[in-house]
Amino acid sequence: MNQIITAIKQEIGKVVVGQEKMVEGLLAGLLCRGHILLEGVPGLAKTTTVNALAKTLGLNFKRVQFTPDLLPSDIIGTEIYDPTNNSFKIKKGPVFTNLLLADEINRAPAKVQSALLEVMQERQVTIGDDSFKIDLPFLVMATQNPVEQEGAYELPEAQLDRFMMKVVVGYNTKAEELEIARRVANDSFETISQVASLDDLNTIRKEAMAVHIDEEVEKYIVELVYATRNPHLYGLEELAKYIEFGASPRATIDMYKASRAIAYLKGQDFVSPIEIAYIAKEVLRHRIILSYEAQAEGITQDQIISKVLSAVPIP
Repeated sequence: MNQIITAIKQEIGKVVVGQEKMVEGLLAGLLCRGHILLEGVPGLAKTTTVNALAKTLGLNFKRVQFTPDLLPSDIIGTEIYDPTNNSFKIKKGPVFTNLLLADEINRAPAKVQSALLEVMQERQVTIGDDSFKIDLPFLVMATQNPVEQEGAYELPEAQLDRFMMKVVVGYNTKAEELEIARRVANDSFETISQVASLDDLNTIRKEAMAVHIDEEVEKYIVELVYATRNPHLYGLEELAKYIEFGASPRATIDMYKASRAIAYLKGQDFVSPIEIAYIAKEVLRHRIILSYEAQAEGITQDQIISKVLSAVPIP
């Protein structure tokens, strides 16, 4: 594994115990310049991990707590009248950063969610008549709580599709939880140091995107995504009634990029079907729209993806 990646993981490990899948997801997002959605109950170190990652790289980091009364201007900025010059000036919002943590993103209404669409896709913000480019790297790392529904909103499908991966963050093991309790009780968390620069990040990003993907593996990615749209062609007729809409072309693009990043993080110079299966649920679960039948019967996207992985032939 690359020494820089190892150093970053070690620094994050000073304040985050376990949660390797979440850390890998965030690192893959950095390498691919893809946005990451983290879903998990409170207290699983989602916010802490994003903050730690920013510190290890010396990147600008801003956090926005999403609430029902949040306005689009609170995120992207607005025009403010300056009486001294009798003119308007631009006050830029927190979106002008490298890492934007959108905490509890599903607590804000649709008009606020839509304000993020342009910047997530185009890396630019329009305020009044002017458009402003966002400095790269720019990543939105959003968190949401799956438990509480009161005061929460469903994210629009168009916005969900702009997240490269949706990582479901689970509980720590018993040993990890004991370690967390000891660290908190003894206040023994170490200070995080910057171990890489922006140039280092650009270097490892180029290396990750140069990881080889065989043509057969490329076709395997397309087949998996295509199977979510046309399950009957893969002997999965029973799934057809559960899927309202399958994954979009962005899923193919993101799975292609994310598989390279995961292979790189594992120290490999090529992508195998193992990496595809490893990140398939993260890339696809938020892009498959379930039908009413699926919701009524308690069928989840992860169950559908598992059946798709079983049905599509591995190269």
